[in-house]
Amino acid sequence: MQALWLEKQSLTFRAAVPDPKPQPGEALIQLRLAGICGTDLELLRGYYPYTGIPGHEFVGVVLEASEPSWIGERVVGEINLTCGRCRECKEGRPNHCEKRVALGVRGYPGAFAEYLTLPLANLHRISPGIPDETAVFTEPLAAALEIQQQVMIRPDEHVLLIGSGRLGLLVAQTLAITGCDLLVTSRQQRTREFLATLHISAIFPDDVPVRQMDVVIDASGSMQGFDLARRAVRPGGRIILKSTYAGTMDVDLSSMVVDEITLIGSRCGPFAPALRLLESGKIVTRPLIDAQYPLRDGLAAFEYAAKQGVLKVLLHP
Repeated sequence: MQALWLEKQSLTFRAAVPDPKPQPGEALIQLRLAGICGTDLELLRGYYPYTGIPGHEFVGVVLEASEPSWIGERVVGEINLTCGRCRECKEGRPNHCEKRVALGVRGYPGAFAEYLTLPLANLHRISPGIPDETAVFTEPLAAALEIQQQVMIRPDEHVLLIGSGRLGLLVAQTLAITGCDLLVTSRQQRTREFLATLHISAIFPDDVPVRQMDVVIDASGSMQGFDLARRAVRPGGRIILKSTYAGTMDVDLSSMVVDEITLIGSRCGPFAPALRLLESGKIVTRPLIDAQYPLRDGLAAFEYAAKQGVLKVLLHP
């Protein structure tokens, strides 16, 4: 099969990768559409030493499965594969499984290929009313919803979102639903205009209120974004990290202790609510798609996706 291959921070296209073989309890899935996200780009920069087929945002069709009812179904899939036996799994925290591997990110072949496998337990059927170009946003939208799984965002709170890229624009829409007083940082005219159509206020980073925000979400993936979050949050406030950062960061922890700041890491989220939101039409995704490339042109797709201001780039077989 055709696939993209990542090794030693170098991406190549391979025309003859062996087809995956589903194990008991797994499905063989034919790719229909996959999305390049910020984590994929960070893997190229050394965020995690992954070798293999990258990609974890996808829509596919089940070709083989131990349960016949799945065959022919259009699906998306949760990316974490867990053991179900360790302490984290037994206590209801499978995303932190001690033996966790992750589709296209950590120890498990990903979705930038003609075929992939996943456990049936990871799959979610896609309603006929959700087109592929919308369903492919399920995984990042679920990640956006994880914020509200972790903290309650009240309508009377002042909330700042730093970063209005691929993930940030989904986070912004999920936050807006809460009715909170939301501000989103953006320098891009196109992004500011898109937010305006959603009645979400955009501000330049230089105009962020200092020590005024109850909740700050950093979706920038940069040290500058975290520094801005730290300046914006009020004493006793919360900072939520919705990013993957390559390398290490210098953080003044003493000031965070003095100001009693709560720091929360946020990663994967719930697929079922994400699919319901996509079906409802409350989340706008089509304007976020900037380009589609065939899998064989995956290197060009990654190059384009890495350009400043580019949003979602999709791959199809």
